Amino acid sequence: MRDDISIGSAPCEESCVQVNPEGDYHEAMRAECRRFLDLIRKKLGPEPEGARLAVKSNPHDFGTYYEVVCYFEDGDEEAREYALLCEGEAPTTWKDDTLSPAQKAAHEARRAARREELAEEAAECNS
Repeated sequence: MRDDISIGSAPCEESCVQVNPEGDYHEAMRAECRRFLDLIRKKLGPEPEGARLAVKSNPHDFGTYYEVVCYFEDGDEEAREYALLCEGEAPTTWKDDTLSPAQKAAHEARRAARREELAEEAAECNS
């Protein structure tokens, strides 16, 4: 089944384009989201098969807002891991374009633990 995780419209420590019922903000907000999406790919790498970064529009009382989301197949472990990585390690500033060694190690440890859980589940099913 396809699921998605909202990541935001811009890095969380930066100001962002605001919904404005009085003005035309749509193109500026979409452009900001595309820039953020590109930065996520630069920092975390391209999406694996089964995952896709995109700009999504959402209705709001004061107008439509846009945000970057990661769509993923929830039955695909690699796609789900990428979506969770995007949620937890997305750039926090416009200059944040690489994972630190600690972030890389933590991500790899989570992936290894999950692979071990899946192997144990498979072993239980086969016995």
